Amino acid sequence: MRVNRLMDIKEFFHLSAGKWFAHRTIHDLTSKKPTEAKSEIVIEELTTNATEVIQLCELYQIQPNQASCGIKATWNDTTKLNQKNTGSVVLVLVPNSDNQEEGKFLRSIANGEKPVAGNYKLGTDESLTLITKSETVDSEERMWFASPNLRMRVSIIKQSDSCSMTSFTSEIRMGVTTPAKETSTANSASN
Repeated sequence: MRVNRLMDIKEFFHLSAGKWFAHRTIHDLTSKKPTEAKSEIVIEELTTNATEVIQLCELYQIQPNQASCGIKATWNDTTKLNQKNTGSVVLVLVPNSDNQEEGKFLRSIANGEKPVAGNYKLGTDESLTLITKSETVDSEERMWFASPNLRMRVSIIKQSDSCSMTSFTSEIRMGVTTPAKETSTANSASN
């Protein structure tokens, strides 16, 4: 139990690991049409020497030893009737040299996308903010834990200097995965 100590960014990622049920409400301000999405999300911690972390750092031309932590999130969206939308993303945090709670975040990209590094900041309220700005779209996402098994997210997407989409997501933990550090230790002990 933490006593008078703020969560650090590695702890935030560690607490995010596990299987989550997500319920998302999306407001598309251009069509003025709200939609809902329900998903199962599995978040796995990645060690800084994991292949996905090293490849992502190389893609963004950043030395892998500058990364502090990473995660892989895989989702199974059940929004559409009898259709599944699955996908995954890898996020890697590269902290500022003078402050681990702020820095760049690297995101895996889909085919045809240009790599755009975003910025992250873990606030004194223990909320994590991710900001990405590209030539056409700006996005800001804020997430925090209401309890160890309940995480909240809000996001805003802007196109052409006007807000085009907002969303609110509540995520309820369904299970916990083994943290990456323990997995690495277990693997080396079994070899």
